[in-house]
Amino acid sequence: MHARKALFAIPLALGLVACGTGSDDGTGSGTARHKAPRKAASGTQVTVADVGLGSILVDGQGRTLYAFTKDKEATSNCDAECIAVWPALTSPSPAAAGKGVEKSLLREAKQSGGAVQVTYGDWPLYYYVGDMAPGDVNGQGLDGEWFAVSPDGKLVRRSA
Repeated sequence: MHARKALFAIPLALGLVACGTGSDDGTGSGTARHKAPRKAASGTQVTVADVGLGSILVDGQGRTLYAFTKDKEATSNCDAECIAVWPALTSPSPAAAGKGVEKSLLREAKQSGGAVQVTYGDWPLYYYVGDMAPGDVNGQGLDGEWFAVSPDGKLVRRSA
């Protein structure tokens, strides 16, 4: 896992610089290629998209959402080093269920440090910094611990 972290150190640094300033106004005018997920003023939407893995959860912009197999009962076990590569999907208000999403499975959980993370079933949801565009699934199966989530709340264990 350390080799993968080193591999993404440069793009990660670019992404953290881009998100740290909060200067992207949401119009797509930002210049950084990697942008950490940011909280939308009106909340976050989770929806379903069909990609090479089948139907999976994505955010309102089509970015893949992942679950971490070490998480249990909606509690994140992703430490600060992990979050740098796998940013949590957070929202200032309850996330909205888009097309194909089971509203009853979409919840939120307060994590250590006070962040409110969007969960689906028992899985806290994350992005992967190596996904560059909507529909990318570059984090699928990494380290045998990170998987996209299907609309029924189960992990998709197929290869990308």
